[in-house]
Formats: sequence, C-alpha cells, structure tokens
Amino acid sequence: MSAEQFATLGAFSLSLAVKDIRASRDFYLKLGFTPFGGDIDQNWLILKNGNCLIGLFQGMFDQNIITFNPRWDENAREIPAAQDIREIRQRLERLGLEIRDYAESGPAGPASFTVLDPDGNPILFDQHV
Repeated sequence: MSAEQFATLGAFSLSLAVKDIRASRDFYLKLGFTPFGGDIDQNWLILKNGNCLIGLFQGMFDQNIITFNPRWDENAREIPAAQDIREIRQRLERLGLEIRDYAESGPAGPASFTVLDPDGNPILFDQHV
C-alpha cells in the first residue's frame, strides 16, 4: 500500500480533552497560538499557529483525538476537488479498518466517523462541508 493511493485527508489538528479550557487557552497563547474558531463559553475553542491547529474541548470527550477535516484546508477553506469523507470511509473499510461512530447527513455534505489506531488512539474524520 502506498501513500499515492490515498487522497488528502484535509486539515490536521489535535483535539485535546482539557480540564480547564481557560487555563489551557492561556497556556497555548503563551506558545504563540491565536484563537481561530469555537466558543469558549460552550467549552470548545480552536487555536492556530501557522498551519498548526489545536482544538480545546472541556467535558466533551475522555481522551485526546487526532482529527482530520476532509475537504478543508488549515484555514477552514473548502477544497472542492478533495475526496469526500464517504469515499475515505469506504476505502478504509475495504482495507479492513473498523469504522466507529459513523454519522452522515445524507449522500453529500457533513459527515464523520472514527477509527482507532493499533494503540487505541482515536482518529476522527470530521467533514464540515
């Protein structure tokens, strides 16, 4: 299996399960990150430094998650020619990966699913467009 077989997975970020979102925000601001999206009053915030993205999520999940956003670049701009999440899911299923928490709104548009790496780390594929 080669990397050429797979289209881009979209924007990459780490989604961090944090205990105190304001303390975490303040820490990452000191590292040079700036707010990019989200709503701290709803306990989620996206921070950016260059093309690095970190999501801070308080009380939303139990562990940190690697996240890909198919059809989006790191500036939340749509990549129209990119592979749709449904095609990515089908390819991963054909390769024998177990798809978890699959949700879609229809034959196109937003959808999401999770796979686990061999160590049990969740990888979220979350298409917004």
